[in-house]
Amino acid sequence: MQHSERHGFREIASKIRQEIIEGQWPTGAVLPPEPELAERYGASRSLVNRAMQVLAAEGMVRPRQGRGTMVTWLPPMLHSPARYDRATRENQGARGAFDAEVRARGLEPQHEISTEHAEPPTNVAEIFGLPTGEVNCLVRRRRLLASGIPVRLNASWFPLDIAEGTVLEENGPVIVGGVKSALSELGYAQVSAREEIVPSRLPSTAEANALEISPERTVVEITHVGMTAEGRAVEVTISVAPAHYLTAQYEFPLA
Repeated sequence: MQHSERHGFREIASKIRQEIIEGQWPTGAVLPPEPELAERYGASRSLVNRAMQVLAAEGMVRPRQGRGTMVTWLPPMLHSPARYDRATRENQGARGAFDAEVRARGLEPQHEISTEHAEPPTNVAEIFGLPTGEVNCLVRRRRLLASGIPVRLNASWFPLDIAEGTVLEENGPVIVGGVKSALSELGYAQVSAREEIVPSRLPSTAEANALEISPERTVVEITHVGMTAEGRAVEVTISVAPAHYLTAQYEFPLA
């Protein structure tokens, strides 16, 4: 090549990045083997390998053992109050806001769900007004994927006096409209919510493994609290997502 090695692999990464964004390599697709890419771009295999490392660090691609390098780029999902609107959550049978968002991108939403009675974290117990150190909540844990790509971890907590023996305890199938629709059907419709966002932190080992990201990739953590008309907190959902998959947007009146 006419360029230095440093310029070469970055140039290759730039070309592949642009091709991914333009849809030549769609999300979920497996890239050709490195020797084929080397021939395609007129470069050595070592340069292509370094370009893949750059793209993997950005979250554009992800090598998978025995499965090649998968395209994992997704346009950032817009996190705004509008995503919780019931019509959006239940659009065409969607199983909540995440389902609707992923289907709108032409991808297939997938849910891995487990539930258990558990002792909530201290902050969750305090939000519910429950005693600490007791098994008094149901936690519904979900790993959410878009066409096989893990994009979010959710842990939704509910007081047992609301959730025990209800559809919220089921591991599947997932609930049309999500947990908010389920709570509404149980007589606990939410009329307001508040959120606390930790914009950037490093993932725990378990989070990095579940999201299939490197430990150096930052994540966003959102704590969402849903309230009834009586002012009772009936849901606390803690979401963790790779930072490059999420953009927050809020609109509010000014006095």
